[in-house]
Amino acid sequence: MEAEITHRMWISVGLGLTAAAANTLGGAIIVWRHWSREYLKYFIALGAGFMLATAMIEMLPESFRLVGERSMVLALVGYFLVHLFEHTLTPHFHFGEETHTEHVVAPAVSLSAWMGLAIHAFFDGVAIASGFIVSSWLGWVIFVAVFLHKIPEGFTLASLMVASGRSRSTGFFSALSLGVATLTGVLLMAWVRPAVSYGLPLSAGVAIYVAASDLMPEVNREPGVKMAVVVFIGLALLLLLKRLAPI
Repeated sequence: MEAEITHRMWISVGLGLTAAAANTLGGAIIVWRHWSREYLKYFIALGAGFMLATAMIEMLPESFRLVGERSMVLALVGYFLVHLFEHTLTPHFHFGEETHTEHVVAPAVSLSAWMGLAIHAFFDGVAIASGFIVSSWLGWVIFVAVFLHKIPEGFTLASLMVASGRSRSTGFFSALSLGVATLTGVLLMAWVRPAVSYGLPLSAGVAIYVAASDLMPEVNREPGVKMAVVVFIGLALLLLLKRLAPI
């Protein structure tokens, strides 16, 4: 059993590196301006549906199995921890390209947003490793949920840095730092595996916040029903995988 969990931990590290690379790619879109940004909104919509379903159907029930009712308190702590940095200390924060420079000109605003996204990215890593500690299925499904929003996440922070008056290279390296935070979360949880009883419910709360309070509002900004349909595709994708998976 120990050998199997160790093997799964190595998989989680590899997937953590993949998620970190996606953050970096999102920052690179700011540097190489000729890259199309149109497709990012579909990642946001698909990620919103898939991540919210993963948190509610997979992460919360497993958290409750691990620590009972205390898991709900921990999930609430995770939810409001991200809210504090992303939307209390940075009221104008939103996913996607930041064009309202008048709102983020103060260095403290962009720094607070970076802290919020770094905490969020760290718990992405914690979530991936926690999932693999519990089972291969949970680890893989959490990775997919995390990966779908990683490119928009890196792009968001890089865009915000540029809007606050910093250089594009600073924006790129700030996105790279999110990748480092994600990998740090994976490595820390792989090192202290018994802490999964805290890591999984906390990261479930973070995932619910990211899906419902970061990603869904961006979906609702778009006119028409196309983006809303993509959200439901994300939900349907998880349900389909759950039905087909040999678990």
